[in-house]
Amino acid sequence: MGVTVDVAYKSLNKFNEVLCGDKVELLQTENSNIMILADGMGSGVKANILATMTSKILGTMFLNGATLEECVETIVETLPVCQVRQVAYSTFSILQVFNNGDAYLVEFDNPGCIFIRNGELVPIPQNTRIIRDKKINEYRFQVKKGDALILMSDGTIHAGVGQLLNFGWLWEDVASYAVKQYRLTISAARLASSLSRACDELYQYRPGDDTTVSVMRIIDQKPVHLMTGPPRNPDDDKTMVEDFLLGDDTAKRIVCGGTSANIVSRITGKKLSVSLDYNDPDLPPIAYIDGIELVTEGVLTLNRVLQLLRRYVRNESVTEDFFLELDKQNGASMAAKMIIEDCTELNLYVGKAINSAYQNPGLPFDLGIRQNLVEQLKHAVEEMGKKVTVTYY
Repeated sequence: MGVTVDVAYKSLNKFNEVLCGDKVELLQTENSNIMILADGMGSGVKANILATMTSKILGTMFLNGATLEECVETIVETLPVCQVRQVAYSTFSILQVFNNGDAYLVEFDNPGCIFIRNGELVPIPQNTRIIRDKKINEYRFQVKKGDALILMSDGTIHAGVGQLLNFGWLWEDVASYAVKQYRLTISAARLASSLSRACDELYQYRPGDDTTVSVMRIIDQKPVHLMTGPPRNPDDDKTMVEDFLLGDDTAKRIVCGGTSANIVSRITGKKLSVSLDYNDPDLPPIAYIDGIELVTEGVLTLNRVLQLLRRYVRNESVTEDFFLELDKQNGASMAAKMIIEDCTELNLYVGKAINSAYQNPGLPFDLGIRQNLVEQLKHAVEEMGKKVTVTYY
């Protein structure tokens, strides 16, 4: 089995700016994962446009097999020229990790990648190429499970400049802090959040520049299977449960919905027991089936899961408090934590039987039937750079 990745990023907008001038693009090919970090010149709307154009162009060209030279030339010729500086570019970093462990790193004017292995900093050699008068560092190497690679915009090394630190947070100090935060069990999400929070503190919560930390962890594949809703035809109960239970022991399984849980219990012959602990007054308690990691109530819980995933995807309040919420022992937090931190691919098994309760306009969320909620969940998880498959019954 080849390597796979856990990816996450956290951005801070420059103080008083609505839009971030950094842009991260997460892409997948059949045999690799790609992370692109672009930093547009300046801040605000203009920087956001430059960074977005750069990341989209690079991502599209890389996916279509373009060479590095072609990518750089296209960026130079496409981006508008700044009337003040008379230059037209966005700095960028590209990290591509193949399933066989090969890695490819390209850096243009961003702070260097931090490469951590076994709790120690691994130096990345300088292999400079000149393309269209621009110095590009290009490096090919091998990764292995447990490695962490961190891309940053220059807002990280500017943190605290002229305030708490005379010369900002030097790259060596950022790397040293990252090594201290590194643990084999820590997720990319928590590592990115930790580094971003440190930058915010050094800026005294008024960032002087757009600041982005993007983390890729090399990990084992971690599939998650989620079953929700009974099939339209009851004769398909057995097929749905068998499909849900397929796969090796590395897969984790979630059942969302009382009817779904009863179907799994009946087909497998394993007892269903409900917890008596109400950890959240707005959510029904979880239940237990031997061999299933998590059993929860259905639509109400899935809606809360979706809210948490959206906050994470949009970088909304993804602070220490967010992770404290993920650590809560209620069904929604436990499911969201599994999807965010312990999942590389999500397989959804969705029954299409109509439940009239879901059409009740008095319910506290604006959703249609279950399938609508599942589609939104699928979209949110895909935005996190994870593969999602949906099978309907």
